[in-house]
Amino acid sequence: MSSPSGYDRLLQVGRPPAIARLFPNSKALLVSGKVIDRALMKKGQAMTMAANGRSYAVLRGALQAAERADAAIIIEIARSECNYCPVNFFNIARQVDAVCNELGITVPVAVHADHYGIKKEDDIPYACQEIPAMFEQGITSIAIDASHMTDDKNLLANIELNQYIPKWAGLETEVGEIKGAQGLSTVEDASFLIQGLNAHGICPDWIALNNGTTHGIEASGQGIQVDLTASIHEALRPYGTSGAQHGTSGNSSDKLRAIAAETHTTKANVATALQMVSWGLEVNDYGNAIFDEAGNFKKVKGEGLSEELWAEMVAYAEGKGWKKGDYKKLNLPFEMKILAQPQAVRARMYKRVEDFVYGMLTQVMNAEGTASIARDIIAKAGGYDLGPKASAIEKAADWTKEKIFEKAKDLGDGKGPAGNFDD
Repeated sequence: MSSPSGYDRLLQVGRPPAIARLFPNSKALLVSGKVIDRALMKKGQAMTMAANGRSYAVLRGALQAAERADAAIIIEIARSECNYCPVNFFNIARQVDAVCNELGITVPVAVHADHYGIKKEDDIPYACQEIPAMFEQGITSIAIDASHMTDDKNLLANIELNQYIPKWAGLETEVGEIKGAQGLSTVEDASFLIQGLNAHGICPDWIALNNGTTHGIEASGQGIQVDLTASIHEALRPYGTSGAQHGTSGNSSDKLRAIAAETHTTKANVATALQMVSWGLEVNDYGNAIFDEAGNFKKVKGEGLSEELWAEMVAYAEGKGWKKGDYKKLNLPFEMKILAQPQAVRARMYKRVEDFVYGMLTQVMNAEGTASIARDIIAKAGGYDLGPKASAIEKAADWTKEKIFEKAKDLGDGKGPAGNFDD
């Protein structure tokens, strides 16, 4: 780790302006998502966790694990999660900063707005208002997800919204709304999006693909198509685009190791697994919940939540008629009761998340040591803006609105049935 004086210098130059303004006395190194991506790229065959901080317990445990592993990390929340979680786009940076200062966390942390969903063109005007406000309140990285729309409209939405995203910020884009084995992304789909953005001077740090995975609770770990992902990433190499792997909770550790080792993925989203781990539910090695013979979650006695509170949460969910995938909606109504548990119960929740995330960072994702790499990158850059990873390759004249519509006709449909996988 850098010396104290060296670390103070990183705080002075490495934090974006909004972070410095919001937290003038902070010792937390909140940085652009670009910093995290570059650190993982430099280590090679490595990706780090983008932990969906659905609750304070998840957020705290993940940060503890990152410090322990010396791993650069991303703490994120998806737009849809803001509807059913106490953590949202406008308070997540404050919570991250507070925890980092309390615990003495020194690893670089990006605060990511994941799946900023644009489902239709009518969503764009409000996004033009909301996105600047998010960055003013501590977001340092964003995923523009217009993949629910056709390829041409996806590209055009990304282009239009880019003016509201600070140039220094981490940027993710997405192609092919994720829905399992159907409607898989292709080299042509991904290239269309990235080339069109490049022509307009936009260089995303990450692209999320429909590479066979799903989100949430998954019965098997056979989803991610590693070879497909690798081929798409290789085609995009000239444009400087890394991969963002979504839906990791439904895939085995071996599959995730392959993604880290054989593709250009540097960011791996983990949401549902961390929720289950914090609650004390029995999970397999990669965080997928294990069910009993009756198809119910298995609570590990003496771990996570108190048995009494878990029983109350189950009864509440059953009273709502919720399926197992709907249990994520318990986060908001029960956060205060969770925080009101005895200190020993809260501590074991944090520790369970910490141990799980630490294992993923060090044994699966190969992220150990990337915090030191990230600090060195900031020191050498002497500032918070690392700039784009690639220069302009495509010509703007070839990617006008009219030509975008024309080029999109060659991509065909093949998107699979409609889905809704926002977190």
